[in-house]
Order: sequence, then structure tokens, then C-alpha cells
Amino acid sequence: MNFKKYFPILEWLPHYNSEFFRGDLIAGLTVGVMLIPQGMAYAMLAGMPPIYGLYASIIPLVLYAIFGTSRQLAVGPVAMVALLIAAGVGAIAEANSEEFIGLVILLALMVGIIQTLMGIFRLGFLVNFLSHPVIAGFTSAAALIIGFSQLKHLLGINIPRSNHIYEIIVNAFSNFNAINLHTFIIGILAIGVILLIKKIKFPIPGPLLAVAFGIFAVWGLGWDEQGVGIVEEVPKGLPDFGIPSLNFEDVKALLPIAFTISFISFMESIAVAKAIQSKHKNYQVLPNQELIALGVANIGGAFFQSFPTTGGFSRTAVNDQTGAKSGMASIFSAALIALTLLFLTPLFYYLPKAILASVIMVAVFGLIDFKEARHLWYTDRSDFFMMLATFLGTLILGIEEGIMIGVVLSLGLIIFRTTQPHTAVLGKIPGKPHYKNTDRFDHLEVRDDILIFRFDARLYFANVSFFKEKIEAEVINKGKVLKLFILDADSMNGIDSSGIYAIKEMIEFCHNQKIQFKFAGVKGPIRDILHRANVVEMIGEDSFFFRIQHSVDFFDKKSNHRYLEYALQTNEDE
Repeated sequence: MNFKKYFPILEWLPHYNSEFFRGDLIAGLTVGVMLIPQGMAYAMLAGMPPIYGLYASIIPLVLYAIFGTSRQLAVGPVAMVALLIAAGVGAIAEANSEEFIGLVILLALMVGIIQTLMGIFRLGFLVNFLSHPVIAGFTSAAALIIGFSQLKHLLGINIPRSNHIYEIIVNAFSNFNAINLHTFIIGILAIGVILLIKKIKFPIPGPLLAVAFGIFAVWGLGWDEQGVGIVEEVPKGLPDFGIPSLNFEDVKALLPIAFTISFISFMESIAVAKAIQSKHKNYQVLPNQELIALGVANIGGAFFQSFPTTGGFSRTAVNDQTGAKSGMASIFSAALIALTLLFLTPLFYYLPKAILASVIMVAVFGLIDFKEARHLWYTDRSDFFMMLATFLGTLILGIEEGIMIGVVLSLGLIIFRTTQPHTAVLGKIPGKPHYKNTDRFDHLEVRDDILIFRFDARLYFANVSFFKEKIEAEVINKGKVLKLFILDADSMNGIDSSGIYAIKEMIEFCHNQKIQFKFAGVKGPIRDILHRANVVEMIGEDSFFFRIQHSVDFFDKKSNHRYLEYALQTNEDE
């Protein structure tokens, strides 16, 4: 049994050295420092007490270090998953309530089981059904919703929880007169501090400095008595072990959001893991093992009061830039969070919620993908409008509805593109035995008596009608002068039984029109299928050619031979 396959830690741990240790220690402590404010902020975003963000930053990190194939991926709480938790579980229970917390922990267990099973059964390919434009549209809209959802903490006003941005904006304006000026000042200054630190690339993370600034400001100036919302008592100690409460009705209610988080979180994680791995050539990221690693991390976390976690973009980038060499960096991060829970939680009593809101807002507004929208507008309008539809659907209808719109659009585009693939009528390059698309190249030689048709897709049941319609239309367009039809199969990589029937029908159609039917560039596996389906027997071995020009030359030779026979016969009769 290959244990390294199931426990990737065995690949790098035996070769661990002092150079790895130094890089991992610096990276692990840096990411751990980032995780303290981010974890608390994302827990608040998810509708959980801030302490649960720290709980979610211990066990999942250690388990991923053991089972994960990426050596720089920083697992933990992320904004997108936190928003999905708030949207999904918030529809069932009141945020911050005991019922809500219990459901979120159960959700972590469900997400872990789903991801682990997907990895075991090698179903990682399923995420390909969500196209990049759909993800970009959904992420951009979700970032706006996340950002605006923090207005209540940034302004110090009461805004009902909502996943619809227009409702948040309307409620914010209606409560404009109730803004707490002290809260607003702290929040805006914190945003400025985070952005400034990011711009000048200061070695201490901006969110941590913002947290320190907020705590000292409220404690020193007594602004908690002026209505500034603070975290207050943060429980001390490590998370307790506990078995999540299993209830069939709860599992049934959480199943849609569990699948959504499983897919979205894996896509976010695998995307950043592959991006970072491309810079390192000493290991390989394996998608199905990544699913297992994330699944095990969520399952283990659920037994220690964690909500669903995944790999984060910003922390992974920092982890890599500060020298992480292996999964040991994540273990160091988890150790720092554990020490914080054991000894430092009293320091967070005066932490303003506006500071956590500022951390969230700066993080998520960076996810709004203007560049992708502009790029798609100039390169692929269909993808642009799919991104726009997902973006607007998420903003107007809500998070879960936006995801469903994205899935439907992605599947719809796949179906459309496979049922109506690209086709081309070919013409000859003058003086050369090569053929190109007549719609894309000028000055090609196109003969009236020959039609060369290329089909750029696998021929199967979903596109056979399109295949037949295009051929029939081109044959009819040529008229009665057409004598030879050549199917260029060089771009056809597969064919099913429906495709076989379609080809037989087209052969009969051409023969009825007294048109020869020839193949060019047929790949070996497809030719084997045509043999078994008696197509070769139907039109003969001499109807298959390696290249288009060979078929044309054979046709011309036969035609000249028939013409000579006709001429000789005519002379004898005379």
C-alpha cells in the first residue's frame, strides 16, 4: 500500500531540514497573525460569535497539513464560505443563537463528508461544470453583498440581515440619521490603515495593526460608552471536543447549502493551490486528494466546534511570499492560534466590531473582478453576458439563487456548444496541398464539383441533427454540379451509435444525389468503429484517405479515366 498517496505529509516530512523550518516558522507565524483578526471577522460575517473563527483556525489547519498536496495553501475561514453560511443557515435559524451554532457545526461535518466522498470517488471533475465567467460573476456580486452587509457594524446602525443588496442599501439610508459617529470614525480609519499598510508593504499585517488601533482607541477614549459596539467577553481556552448533533430534518434542510459550499470552497481552494504550485516544481497538486484533504479538515474541525473552512487567496499568497516550504507552516499557524486562545483572549474585550467589518470590507472588495469583465467584453461576448447574468442574478435574487443561475448557464452553454459545434467548408491554398476555412481565408481555390466539409467536435446524439442539417444545406447550396463530398474527420475525436446512423444517412443522401462520399483524416479509433458498424463495407476501403488532397487526386484520376473510356467508346461507335 502506497501510504504517501493517502498521506502526502510522508513525501516531505522525511526530508525536512533547518532551511524548511526557518521558512515555515516565519510564514506560519505571519499567517497566524493574519488569521486572528480575519478568523474573528469571518465568524461574525457567518453569524457566529467571533471566537468560533479562532476555533476554525486550529484543527482544520493541522489536518490539511497531513492530507493536503499543496505545501503553501493556507486553510481556514474565508469570506465567501462565511457568506454562504450566513445565507443558508440564516434562513433556518437566528444568527448567533445556540441552534444556529449547532447547525453550522453540523454543516461543517456535512461539507467534510461530501468533499471526502467526492475525492474518494474521483469526482473532482464535477467542478468544471461551473465556468470561470460564472465564478467571476458570482464572486463579484457576493463581494458586494458581503461588503454592504458590514455597513451596520461600520456605521453603528441597526440593519436587518439580508442577502439582497438593494434591501441593505434602502435600510442603511432609512437609518442614516442614527449613524454612530465614533463607530464610523474607527471603521474608516481602520480601512485607511489596512490599505496604507498594504500599499507600502509593511511587514506587520494591516488587519492586526487595525485591531490594535481599535482596541487602544476604544479602551483609551472610553468610546464603548459612546455606543461603539465591541466584541466584549471572548471565551478563554481551546475548543471542546463534541459530536455534532445529527437530526434528519436538519440534514435535509442543510443539504443544498452543504453541496454549494462543497463545490464553491473546493473551486476557490484548488484555483489558488494550482496558481501557487506553478511557481514550485518540487510537488504536484492532485485535485481528488485535495478534496479528501479539505473534507477531512472539515470533518475533524466539526468535532472541535469549527465552521466550514477552505483555502484562502490572500493568506496563501502571504504564506508563499514569506517562505513557506511545507505544510509545517500551517501547523505553526494553528499553534499560534491555540496560544492566543489559551492566553490572549482577554485582550480582545474592547475590540470594536467596526474593525472586524473593515477587515472584511477591504478583503472582499478586492474580489470584484473588473479586469475579467473587460477582458471578456473584448474576447468572448457570450461569456461576458453569462458573467453579467450571474452577477445580476446574485445581486437581485440572492446568493443561492445566483449560484443556481450560474450552474444552469454553465450547463446551458456546454449543451449549446456541443450541440452546435464549429463547422467549416474548406478550400485549397493555391499551389499547395493544404485546405483552409473559406470563411476565414481569402483567395482559396473552391471547386464547384467538390464540397469539403470539416466537423470540429465529437459526433454524438446531441449534435447529429445539426451535423446532418449543415451537410444537407451545403450540398443543396452547391447544386447539381456537385460530384464529390469529402468529410474531413481530422477534428472528430469520437463517435457514438447515433453518429454512426447519421453518417450512414448522409452517405445514402449523397448517393441518391449521385455524389461520391469520401473520408479524409479519420483517426484510428473512429475508423475501428466505422469498421464494426459496416460503414467501410458500405462505401469501400478506397473511400478513406489520410489527407484531403489524396481524395481529390483520386477523384480526378477516376474522372479522367472515365472520360477517356467515354471518349474511346464514342470514337469506336463513329
